[in-house]
Amino acid sequence: MTSDLVDADRAGLSGRLDPTGGRPVVPARGALRPLGLHEVALTDGFWAGLQRTNADATLEHCERWMERLGWLANFDRVAAGATAGADRPGWQFSDSEVYKLLEALAWESGRTGDERAEAAFRRLTARVVAAQDDDGYLNTCFGHAGQPPRYSDLEMGHELYCTGHLLQAAVARVRTRGVDALVEAARRAADHVCTTFGADGVQGICGHPEIEVGLAELGRALDEPRYTEQARLFLDRRGHGTLADIPLGRAYFQDDVPIREADVWRGHAVRALYLSAAAVDVGVDTADDELVDAVVRQWERSVARRTYLTGGMGSRHQDEGFGEDWELSPDRAYCETCAGIASTMVSWRLFLATGDMRYADLIERTSYNVVATSPRSDGRAFFYANPLHLRAAGQPSDDDQVSPRAEGGSRAAWFDVSCCPTNVARTLASWHTYAAAVRGQELVLLQYAGGRIRTTLADGSVLALDVETSYPDDGAVVVRVLEAPATPVTLTFRVPAWSPDAVLGTPDGPLGAEGGRSVSVVRVLQAGDELTLRLDVSPRLTWPDRRIDAVRGCVAVEAGPLVLCAEQTDVPAGIDLADLVVDASVAPVRRDGRVTVAATAVPPAGRTWPYDGTQAGDQGERLDLPLIAYHRWAEREPGEMRVWLPVR
Repeated sequence: MTSDLVDADRAGLSGRLDPTGGRPVVPARGALRPLGLHEVALTDGFWAGLQRTNADATLEHCERWMERLGWLANFDRVAAGATAGADRPGWQFSDSEVYKLLEALAWESGRTGDERAEAAFRRLTARVVAAQDDDGYLNTCFGHAGQPPRYSDLEMGHELYCTGHLLQAAVARVRTRGVDALVEAARRAADHVCTTFGADGVQGICGHPEIEVGLAELGRALDEPRYTEQARLFLDRRGHGTLADIPLGRAYFQDDVPIREADVWRGHAVRALYLSAAAVDVGVDTADDELVDAVVRQWERSVARRTYLTGGMGSRHQDEGFGEDWELSPDRAYCETCAGIASTMVSWRLFLATGDMRYADLIERTSYNVVATSPRSDGRAFFYANPLHLRAAGQPSDDDQVSPRAEGGSRAAWFDVSCCPTNVARTLASWHTYAAAVRGQELVLLQYAGGRIRTTLADGSVLALDVETSYPDDGAVVVRVLEAPATPVTLTFRVPAWSPDAVLGTPDGPLGAEGGRSVSVVRVLQAGDELTLRLDVSPRLTWPDRRIDAVRGCVAVEAGPLVLCAEQTDVPAGIDLADLVVDASVAPVRRDGRVTVAATAVPPAGRTWPYDGTQAGDQGERLDLPLIAYHRWAEREPGEMRVWLPVR
């Protein structure tokens, strides 16, 4: 599988210690090179709008809440030596939210030069760095006067998890601005971890994987192989019952089966996916094909049997985790926003390693239907869990109160466990780096958004393009050449699996392609040349695998990469969404920008017992049921919602 990997240094792809590169992921080897923050610029459309809202509202929103709740003051108390007898607000992992916000600010400052983001980054960095112990240990919940000892609760203490997010924030900083106080603090923290947990140190692991991916990427960013080796040690220690058993079982920690032997993702979804992202990093950088192949194997089965239509992962609330194969109930879907982000992290790494378009397909599905679903349109409230069916209207959220529940029918301004807002913030700030990649003299377009791409190919020549599109509402993607070398180059366009076919209009005539593949043009390009990819974004019916018992007898509607849903607010007065059945013999229709399906309102049977020997009929009032993009449900008002609709 990994025989096509090339050495990044030989190919000039590493970008180590390059403050202008701004690449969130920089593998040492790979089939393709990712583009950096300044090689892609979103100018308009869906993702550009989300990035603007993230910069203008979400970043400040996250800092304000963490200041208000005292999570930032935790660092001040440690720095002042004032922890004895003091109440520490926040969960034991609240430090990680500060680090994720720092990462988001680093990407935003590096992407745009925004002075507000840069000022916030420096302000938070000063408070964080002041709390670091002399030996590099940095945590506000353990290890100081009046607190539990360091690493006294590896199962649930999250100390190494928090350190991992600190390291990822430092990676963002070194790749956008260079080495500064935060990067040096992260280096000291990573050195401390290597000293404490190295081959001759404590033979432990963290209950929540994250330190592994942080070490691997910081090792790349600072050209420090010790960090990569420590990540490998942590990976190989897991799965041998190192952590204490708990009622949820060791699978909750992925400590039940070694990662090289596992066939599927199980346990807590975010934990499993962060661990897999690290495994790809370490496997790629150390030429450990067995490790990468293990993640490919787990990805294949988990995507085929344990993933929701939206790309969401995690079907059990009790452990925020994966269920068994085909356990994909829409109303009990957990589909944590952070799990969607972690899934994207894994798929991106696998794509860069292999060039397989199916990983980019899943990134698109998850981006539009999980990542983009979480934030409210104003960027100041979020979904934590993302169910595909809500039976009763949720309560309107109070934007001035902390929500104690991850589940709900309305977005909350902040959560008691508020991992998702900061995770969304860091992802949106760097999302455009998923848009394209380079392989030799080839530019591969992966995610379609209005903007510009300007990159250097393998021979040092420059290729610059303007991308104009109303995607995903329209399937036309127009690419205009702004600058190109005088020698032939290859332009490759991903054709999503959901598009039955595609046509690429080129200066030499049209080219066709099947869904799930790609279409390429190889030629000497001239400034002014125009290529147009046309994808079929017509609404379509999607049927579930018969083994998903919870949605047998139902159908969903999709349009392009968007999953659609029905909301009670669009149903005529006096009709309950639960009483509607869809006529699957009638294709969904798009009129005036809105999709509808033919439906019948079947009157409730009025039984005193919900079972009998007869089958409910389908006679009732017929209507055209409007559907909206799932990522915008509950924007107008809380109400019932469903993605999977019963059929006649």
